[in-house]
Amino acid sequence: MDRAALQLILLGIFLISATSDPVKKKENVDIYSFYINSTVTSRYATTVITSRVANTLNESQEIQFEVKIPKNAFISKFRMTIEGKTYDGIVKEKEEAQQQYSQAVSRGQSAGLIKSVGRTLEDFKTSVTVAAFSKVTFELTYEELLKRRLGKYELLINAQPMQLVADFKMDVHIQEKTGISFLEVKGDLSTGDLANAIKTTRADKDAWVTFYPTRDQQTKCKSCGENGLNGDLLITYDVERKNPKGEVMVSNGYFVHYFAPSDVPRIPKNVVFIIDQSGSMHGRKIEQTRLALLRILSDLDEDDHFGLITFDSEVSFWKRELLRATERNLGNAKSFVKEIRDRGATDINAAVLAGVEMINRHPREGTASILILLTDGDPTSGETNIQKIMSNVKEAIGTKFPLYCLGFGYDVNFDFLTKMSLENSGVARRIYEDSDADLQLQGFYDEVAVPLLTDIQLKYPGGTNLTKTSFGLYFNGSEIVVSGQITDNSVESFTTEVIAVSKGSNVTYRDTIMTKDPSDVPPENEDFMQRLWAYLTVKQLLERQVLITGDEKEAQKKEALKLSLKYQFVTPLTSMVVTKPQEGEVEVADKPKEGEVPHRPPIMSLPSLPRGAPPLPGLSPYNYGLSQPRLPGVPGPPGRPSFHRYSGAYPGISGGFSRYRPTIYSAALPVTNDDDVEESGGQAQGGFAGHHPHIHSAALPVPGLVVKNDGADQVSTAVVDDEWPTVPGSETVHATAMPVPTVHSNRFLLSVDGQSKPLCFDVPVPYKLRLLRDLTSEFSMNGESVPGRKGFHEIAIHYKTNHHLTINTSSIRYTDGQSHLKFLWRQRPTQHNIEDMSLSLRRNKIEISMGNIHVSILLHMKNDDEFLWPVVLKQPKEPLCGIFGEAVISYEEVPGSQTPTLKLKDHDVKTSWVVTKDYRTASAPVVGCWLVPFKAVTQRELSVFAVTQL
Repeated sequence: MDRAALQLILLGIFLISATSDPVKKKENVDIYSFYINSTVTSRYATTVITSRVANTLNESQEIQFEVKIPKNAFISKFRMTIEGKTYDGIVKEKEEAQQQYSQAVSRGQSAGLIKSVGRTLEDFKTSVTVAAFSKVTFELTYEELLKRRLGKYELLINAQPMQLVADFKMDVHIQEKTGISFLEVKGDLSTGDLANAIKTTRADKDAWVTFYPTRDQQTKCKSCGENGLNGDLLITYDVERKNPKGEVMVSNGYFVHYFAPSDVPRIPKNVVFIIDQSGSMHGRKIEQTRLALLRILSDLDEDDHFGLITFDSEVSFWKRELLRATERNLGNAKSFVKEIRDRGATDINAAVLAGVEMINRHPREGTASILILLTDGDPTSGETNIQKIMSNVKEAIGTKFPLYCLGFGYDVNFDFLTKMSLENSGVARRIYEDSDADLQLQGFYDEVAVPLLTDIQLKYPGGTNLTKTSFGLYFNGSEIVVSGQITDNSVESFTTEVIAVSKGSNVTYRDTIMTKDPSDVPPENEDFMQRLWAYLTVKQLLERQVLITGDEKEAQKKEALKLSLKYQFVTPLTSMVVTKPQEGEVEVADKPKEGEVPHRPPIMSLPSLPRGAPPLPGLSPYNYGLSQPRLPGVPGPPGRPSFHRYSGAYPGISGGFSRYRPTIYSAALPVTNDDDVEESGGQAQGGFAGHHPHIHSAALPVPGLVVKNDGADQVSTAVVDDEWPTVPGSETVHATAMPVPTVHSNRFLLSVDGQSKPLCFDVPVPYKLRLLRDLTSEFSMNGESVPGRKGFHEIAIHYKTNHHLTINTSSIRYTDGQSHLKFLWRQRPTQHNIEDMSLSLRRNKIEISMGNIHVSILLHMKNDDEFLWPVVLKQPKEPLCGIFGEAVISYEEVPGSQTPTLKLKDHDVKTSWVVTKDYRTASAPVVGCWLVPFKAVTQRELSVFAVTQL
């Protein structure tokens, strides 16, 4: 192929995000004012956070702003005010926002604002450079409809300025038309001396909560310290319910109907619990599940009927029919629950269908049926096609009763569970793998424990653009909310009608209100109902996206987008573009999905070579003189500007890049004539230093090279991306033309107690190492690395005197002296239990539990590179022998050091912020860490951990 015919372009794109750590107190940054103002009008909360910060340094510096907002909230406004000039964030369609983002990057400006999902809160972060002795004001607004659970609404407000603030104020005003029945203030910020800073005032229809802590009080709560406040304030309340027909409000052509009757008898229920007992539920998961089930069984009413199904690769029944919740049956069921043990694979399809059949075999008039599935993994046995499983379950249930799916932990396919629940009139809930997981499970059950109505239909003559009006079940302690527009604003009355099935009979609630009655809503909040309608409509349209297809899906998506843009909501369809004062610098804020790991934006690298392209003789892009690599979404201290060059034996190309601009390389584009590029026989050499990208001509691009632009005052780095991208019209040639990089050491991550930034240390290869040994339990794990390759080639585990496990990249062998077992990676999931030892092989991971030690070994595969990586999941708190022997470690960052320094085990240790791949998880995300010497962690030389044989 003629080289001149190739038109291959490299555009290096890079961003640096604001640090993921909370803002910490710096002597030259003063948060002198921090206000949180939340107004709740008929359950609709609008919260404004205003932070005023001063740069007390005699030179400009970057100032960060980070707040946490509830996961169900939509950001609707963000602005920065610097020296009297205001910079507003603008909500745009996601694609348009991304285009503006990309344009900013192509100009060499930093871009991208990364959001992360937590258990109940999301992060919003940004930063701005402020001139010497100047001030900046940040203002963020978010909105949410408070949801009633277990008889109360919860308003969660987080405050973590992370420094003492002279003027800190939190004001909450709750206004409910029917009156407030109770109000309680809880949370981290209501403990200790901080409780004295909280004042509550109640009137008939209003409540006020103020929180004005002094500087001294800001250091005295269970989650506070010398860095000031760091915690939540949780305000719970409920309203008076004098009218069983519900509460209706009308304002400016919109209405909202809150329906939560409690004057009806409970409906006996038929409930089947479907419990995953596969090998991945090992340890605390299965223990907490057993504990939660024992409590739930105790809460069943005697006229309830229930069933218990456990499953792994097989389905097991406590009884094959529903039994009444008598004292005797509950006692027998609890004995069954206590014997649930983890084992085997995961056959979700067979288990759920068995639960459906159990309910269908025992229909009972005047009852409500519920299926509850708890699982922590993907289907790995039986029917594993997710679409087929959903089709089977939907056909079997046939809209007769709801399926609730509880996803345990982060390994679960939560999108699959969400869709399967929604298709069957239920909901999915994530159960977080934490110390209170059993309480989370019980809490969910409590929400669905007392059904009061079934088949609920709400009708509104004269209403249009209604939100959801049909509901399968209504549970005590919850609430149904419907909003819409009124077709004729001149009407003097508005009628609502609710038709439902109570215990064995039909019930109807009909009510008429006068629309001309004076509103109780203050003028400043008059638009709340319109915004409430928009919020609820967008939420429900987005939820339905997983259920519909074709033209209907596209039409509803367009409607959700239109409303998101009109009301400036940051939703999954929109992004907020924040233009900062530094040369129009742009950041983009997105709404993350539940369980989503913060996304690493794509790095564009050179296209792959078309088939038939000549080889790349002598080129070695791995030996560049690199400074500290920096990756998108990875926090790190700012570096000095730097200029890097690369070169090789590849004919006709060499060059570099500065901190401001990317370079475009092309095989057939002319060389730009300017002072920075010198032509030499049609071959390009040089870098660039102006404000525009330069076009370099070369015979062929350098596959795999990524030019990363970090923006002003950040380190620029050339790195080799792991992926070979494809240009439309060309065929991918995998990296056979490029040499595999030589690995000189393995980098291990070490989570740190009480710190969000992990430590890491390097161990040279090749080596045979003692990874972990516990003399008390007679456990040892050794690993062998090989020259020039990452990870481990072989790992051996020994337990007591007779259990021996040998793992390499092709197989797993186990012997106890009598029996001999062999497993192959990627075979069907397998479980093996004997005495106090268990092996669970799933996909490319094997989990091993021996006594009180629980480890897993991951098989990583990248192109032709395969290696093992050990992960210690559980070990005694006391330090053990081995390079993984530290169960708990802590450090402190030493302020004021020219070189980053940590106080680690009473020693000052020089460190640097680096990035690496975290091979402790299958996805191997890129993370940042403090790199410290091996000896600083272990207090021993590496040679101490060397072994002669595995």
